[in-house]
Amino acid sequence: MNKKKLPLILILIIVILSSLHLLITNKKEDKISSTYYNLGTINEITLYNIKKEHGKRILKECESILIDIDNKMSCQISYSEISKINDNAGIDYVRVSDDTFKVIKEAIDFSKASNDTFDISIGPIIDLWGIGTDNAKVPTKEDIQSKLSLVNYKNILLDENTHSVKLSKKNMKIDLGGIAKGYAADKIYAYLKEENLESALINLGGNIYALGIKSNNQPFSIGIQDPTKARGNSIGNIKISNKSVVTSGIYERYLEFNDKIYHHMLDPHTGYPFDNNLSSVTIVSDTSMICDALSTTTFGLGIEGGMKLIDDMDGVDAIFITKDKKVYLSKNLKGSFNLTDTSFTIVNK
Repeated sequence: MNKKKLPLILILIIVILSSLHLLITNKKEDKISSTYYNLGTINEITLYNIKKEHGKRILKECESILIDIDNKMSCQISYSEISKINDNAGIDYVRVSDDTFKVIKEAIDFSKASNDTFDISIGPIIDLWGIGTDNAKVPTKEDIQSKLSLVNYKNILLDENTHSVKLSKKNMKIDLGGIAKGYAADKIYAYLKEENLESALINLGGNIYALGIKSNNQPFSIGIQDPTKARGNSIGNIKISNKSVVTSGIYERYLEFNDKIYHHMLDPHTGYPFDNNLSSVTIVSDTSMICDALSTTTFGLGIEGGMKLIDDMDGVDAIFITKDKKVYLSKNLKGSFNLTDTSFTIVNK
């Protein structure tokens, strides 16, 4: 071989290898996902059409957001801001972060709008039942009555100037389990938008938030849980983009005692699980915190009261499923909900 041609061949090889390296480095993955355990549940975030290293960095930050909110709002973490508020019940104000103050303030607004059906001061009743824990039991009427006097969101005092919170009665306890996951989903969604992501699916223990559309240019298809079966079985689906979907149902956590099932959604007025013909409620909105709070609220209000509340709100829709397998849709979902299980019937098409 001509020695003069050898350097040219080497240069050509180097250029080709460099180009291949760039192609591999800049190749976008179809999807990349990560699973975490925070806020008392399993969470999964999936990013679509993104470079692998970029995706890993974003997912790491998503985990940091979840850990931060958990550390602020969990009742199970002794040093959380919520635990500090509860420890100081009837004693003093506790200064909290902007995140925690905002969520508590929004929760109080939901309580007012729902005729007290949603109430984060229900903590003492939740502890009494212990549903979903090893200490689950059916409490006595006397125990329930003694704790009900502690349940009243009007006794949650807010200081806007210092972002401080005080519970006016000793032994009061707030629990953000019915709203914190929604807030976390909203915060992660906002972060992904800041990072200019075009497609992602956030799933925080069943709280779904879909960003954009899938890589095949189709909206995300979200299954609506069959409340009579194990998680993962659906009765139908809806297609969404830049929307959140949250379902609350009697199948999620419950206690079985003397052939009777007691589900985890507790009525702040009675101290017992909500007693109506509903088996689940699904809320669709472009704010996951609204979905989270309203899924419990509307369940407690029942079909008539719950549907009226939804119809009075802008940009919010609902799917009510009864124990006798009837499906009720809010006005904007009529025609867009795809029922696939014929054992269920849409009543108000």
